[in-house]
Amino acid sequence: MMGPDDTPEGVDLDDNMLPYSAAATADPVSKVIDDDNLLIEIIVRLGFPTSLVRAALVCKRWYSHASDPAVLRRFRKLHPPRLLGFYVNTGEHLYSSRFLPMLPRPPELDSVFRHASFSLDAYEKGWPYVADCWKNNVLIYLKRHDGGARGPDKVVRNPLLPDRVMAVVPPAPRHQLSEGSDMAVAHLLIEEGADGLSFFYVFIEPTNGPTESTVYVYMFKDGVWCMISSATTELHCEQLKLKPMLVDSKIYILASPCAILVFDSRTLGFSTVQLPQGVVCGQHFFTIEPLGLKCGGRTRLLRADDGSGVYLIHVNELQLVIWLHEGANWLLVDTICLFEMCADLRISDCRLENGNKGFVEITMVGPNAEFVLLETPLCTFHWDIKCRTLHKVHEITRNDTCLRRIHPFMMIWPPTFPVLKDDPSRSGRPRSTSELSCASLLSSLGGGKDHGENEATGEKKTLYVHARA
Repeated sequence: MMGPDDTPEGVDLDDNMLPYSAAATADPVSKVIDDDNLLIEIIVRLGFPTSLVRAALVCKRWYSHASDPAVLRRFRKLHPPRLLGFYVNTGEHLYSSRFLPMLPRPPELDSVFRHASFSLDAYEKGWPYVADCWKNNVLIYLKRHDGGARGPDKVVRNPLLPDRVMAVVPPAPRHQLSEGSDMAVAHLLIEEGADGLSFFYVFIEPTNGPTESTVYVYMFKDGVWCMISSATTELHCEQLKLKPMLVDSKIYILASPCAILVFDSRTLGFSTVQLPQGVVCGQHFFTIEPLGLKCGGRTRLLRADDGSGVYLIHVNELQLVIWLHEGANWLLVDTICLFEMCADLRISDCRLENGNKGFVEITMVGPNAEFVLLETPLCTFHWDIKCRTLHKVHEITRNDTCLRRIHPFMMIWPPTFPVLKDDPSRSGRPRSTSELSCASLLSSLGGGKDHGENEATGEKKTLYVHARA
């Protein structure tokens, strides 16, 4: 398919113009391309979101298929969002972060990397380290040098859209401890919606011995922090540091060994979701001695990238079990044999590849429970849950005093498709395909200033396309 870089500026495809070199080839190709069912089957197999976006620019008909929610769901199922790389936090006394791209990199993603800005070198007045990644947003904490000018301590930026202004995270609210309490664990939660970023703070305060705590929820609105709700619940001390999960305006907290506490910021109400039968939250950190395997927690929560629910990851004996909570039900997604995972690392006898004895730690499970990160004393490995394949992603160097944490950075999904003028089924500001440029669509994937803007003049170079009769 002709890419936007290969299309002459100002070319306007006439309604009756066939974009094929010869009539002899047009007929057999048209028999396939003009068949909507076959065209959809081709589109869902393109493999990369960047290719999907370029296909949407061919004509209105292609655009309609490529942006159809049902097609996007099929595309997402066949081609999960690409892992672009990792932000690695290292350092013994001071955090420092750097970005490591996932290699090898497919050429289809070159435009994304060419125009993205993953570096943290711009923060010269402090030590920046990455605290979290979600939906292409990176939460950066700034530790100031001695004597450095004051400024924001936390910012949010999108490396795929480096020209977008960074969002400054407001300072934490001043939480007043209740009488008799001497500590509270605070968690910052951020969610991106149609109106921008929403900021929440959750304070969990032990109130009655080791098994009961009070949860306070603060929301930043109209320039101030407001405590919007609180609830006392059974929450064991060992679970206080388990970070809550914010999904679709709901905050999920692993409250008791058998239940999740859910706060809905729209109704300001709390509810309880029972864990799947047989699943019990265990200790925060434990070791499976026969495998030489360390786990940072027996149970943890992950957000679904489409906001439809949450994943529950549970280590049970010698299995890693993945559940998805949608609506009111738990769906068993996958069961992974830890022996199989360890066999790939060749550590079933507690020996690493270099012959040194040591443990392997499950540091995290990736978004949508699609991969596992395994850390050894010398390396970090990416284990693909779907394909059951192993890939080394980081090797500890002399500059890495110790490995603090790794944050995976994913490709944008789904692309943002503007609304077509003649599509009554879609709401929003109408647009026609003649108004669309590859820049406007690829920008939703972090893809390409040079596809649609002349850097010298700022003029827009639009690829105009009309539907064929």
